Amino acid sequence: MNKPLRVAFFPDSYLEVNGAAMTSQRLVGYAKQNGYPFLCVHADKKTGVSQDESVTFLTLKRSPVSFKLDEDLAYDPFFQRHATRVLREMVKFKPDVIHITGINDISIVGVYLGWKMQIPVLGSWHTNVHEFAAHRLAKMFRFLPASFVSKITNFAERKILDGTTLFYKIPKVILAPNQELIDLLAKSTGRKAFLMSRGVDTETFSPTKRTVSDDVFRFGFVGRLRAEKNVRLLPDLEKKLLEAGKTNFKFLVVGEGSERGFLEKNMSRVEVTGFLDGERLSEAYANMDVFVFPSETETFGNVVQEANSSGVPAIVTNQGGPKFIVRHDETGFVAENFGEFVKYALELMNNPPKLLEMKKRSREVALSRSWDAVFEKVYRAYDECWRIQQEELNSSGGNSSK
Repeated sequence: MNKPLRVAFFPDSYLEVNGAAMTSQRLVGYAKQNGYPFLCVHADKKTGVSQDESVTFLTLKRSPVSFKLDEDLAYDPFFQRHATRVLREMVKFKPDVIHITGINDISIVGVYLGWKMQIPVLGSWHTNVHEFAAHRLAKMFRFLPASFVSKITNFAERKILDGTTLFYKIPKVILAPNQELIDLLAKSTGRKAFLMSRGVDTETFSPTKRTVSDDVFRFGFVGRLRAEKNVRLLPDLEKKLLEAGKTNFKFLVVGEGSERGFLEKNMSRVEVTGFLDGERLSEAYANMDVFVFPSETETFGNVVQEANSSGVPAIVTNQGGPKFIVRHDETGFVAENFGEFVKYALELMNNPPKLLEMKKRSREVALSRSWDAVFEKVYRAYDECWRIQQEELNSSGGNSSK
């Protein structure tokens, strides 16, 4: 294409507080910054249309029967009632490509209209729903024998993944945040899959935002306090550090969720702040010395990049997206098990020169990751999606609209 495609975007998360919503907002901002025609359809408290330069917003209100999927994310089984309203805006906007973000009420409307209007669909994968469900089931059935729970959760995880990948056969092109998911989706769907990493705002998240000057060593965590984030590792880590004779440390936990009470009850050196944003979040990151992120279900791990940008090395698991962000023994550590979380935490507490060097290197690497570079690749994927559609139309004797 010689000019930017007209994109209709259907994000499941836009106003919520999570990495997917933040990425969606950044993508819309990139389109506006460059004057690209963009229609963003998302859920809000009321239904309406507004314009912000090259970006058109269509907000849709969920019905009273909507139910929560997370702290501030819901699903409306009757969301399809908005299809006619969305169709009217789509006819006015005349999109070349539709971008959806998963199996959710909003994206289902986007897929339906893509089929109805013969507009190619691109799908980006933001959340490992199958792993989230497995972790929550494990928590729900914790009172049962471990072997039985394992059978239940493994079965559920496989079936949910099968259903999700079946849905992702609808898009012509798929975007995923790490190589493992790219390989999995390309194999299971037969579609072209490309990397959609995430950038980081190095001005918002910076070591200059640090406000503490005492000698307390701060381990940090930022994210939803839910079972799938594996936050119960934090009390265990605190216990091991105390057993090792460490006392001058604390945990700074930023987030909200069902596990908050457990953390506050089982940790003696913890400050749980709840959700933070803006300058308060920037300061919280910068006040940490080491970021501990035990989640095994992340597709990417925005918070790890934000910590690195704040000059904070991270200890992460060897499962999911964060292991692709951290450069082992350079900007943090990739732990194979709980024992290695303990080992690396003690190593950084006991070796201030190494910690200082890793702080500097974390910041340097974060400075090399820009949002513009990420979204330039997304727009190339839009072009590829449109091109595939044209080839299919031409081969079947259909007519191209461009």
